[in-house]
Amino acid sequence: MTAHSRVVVAASLLLCSSALTSAIAKPWMIVGNDEKLVWDADGKPILSPAGKDSVLIVDLANPESPKIVATLPLKNSVVGPPVNVDIDPSGSVALVADSVDVVKDGDALKQTLDNKIYVIDLKASPPKLAATIEGGKQPSGLAFSPDGKMALVANRGDNTISVLSVNGTDVKVTGSVAMPDAPASVAFTPDGKRALVARFPGNKISVLDIDGGKASYNKVDIVAGPWPYNVAVTPNGKLALTSDNGNAGASDGSVDTASVIDLEAKPPRAIDRVVVGDGPEGLAISPKGDLAVSVILRGSNMKNMFFYKPNGSISVLKIDGNKVTKTQDIEVGGLPEAAAFTPDGKYILVGNYLSQDFSILKVNGGKVTDTGKRFKVPGHPASARISRN
Repeated sequence: MTAHSRVVVAASLLLCSSALTSAIAKPWMIVGNDEKLVWDADGKPILSPAGKDSVLIVDLANPESPKIVATLPLKNSVVGPPVNVDIDPSGSVALVADSVDVVKDGDALKQTLDNKIYVIDLKASPPKLAATIEGGKQPSGLAFSPDGKMALVANRGDNTISVLSVNGTDVKVTGSVAMPDAPASVAFTPDGKRALVARFPGNKISVLDIDGGKASYNKVDIVAGPWPYNVAVTPNGKLALTSDNGNAGASDGSVDTASVIDLEAKPPRAIDRVVVGDGPEGLAISPKGDLAVSVILRGSNMKNMFFYKPNGSISVLKIDGNKVTKTQDIEVGGLPEAAAFTPDGKYILVGNYLSQDFSILKVNGGKVTDTGKRFKVPGHPASARISRN
């Protein structure tokens, strides 16, 4: 090989190495696009056949310029809270819950409950589907344990929580916990010893005990606001917040709340309700523990309703000890669903279902501003989560 050839080969290897490094950069964002459901002007569902949904893996090395590194043809749904996807703490495995399918019913289409959970290998380049497992009916909100060895999935269709063991991409259903009514979402405490379950129709947050890879319902229930859809725990484990949707998953023109739960109290209890906007659904707490955002629908999929707004918003919540206060309302896009902070807490990405993009917001101290930049995605972003590092 000539000296010139060696230089060319070395340069080629360097370019390939750079491209690979770019492709696998962290943090990740996982996005679930649902192409089966939109709404008419009255807010009634308009269904499309399955087959066009996707799950995106997004490189957030530069949060103001996200890059899609993988598009997986996996079915998922906007029906449910926007936390039916999650990434394990190591950033190597992701889960996607497929809650609702659309099938032919004669000449019409109808929604049916699914039970699939997809396991994605994020260490592959590009990331790929590693396995498909079956859980309970209508698997919805899900979460990994802090050590990444376990995951819980809330099954709205059969009133259970599926317990999963996680060993890399080897994910198995190892148990099931019966709940009194439909659980919508679930969140672990940072010590991994408890999990909180948002019981959507029961207006309660229930506590699970976690021990040795098993979960049990200890019958401790905390009264939340009407229709709690989502629950999140602060990084110090002292508080939990909820999205109290108020109207079974839709806007109704009235303000709703975020319940503030004191997890250090014995037993845990709600100590405040913070008024947010109409129809909170998405919910995220900063890794710094000082801010949270509640994602507000504002009737943005109901053009004929008196409370219709063309865009949704986020309510910014300041966390100071046990005191939670709303400090800002920021308009985002049409029918916002998911919100997630970057691991350094400096950015928030909000997925706008009808606008088919993400609003990119910047955090400076306790102040949140809209960068004015949008990240377009090839579909309707129903859910999203960002890796922890």
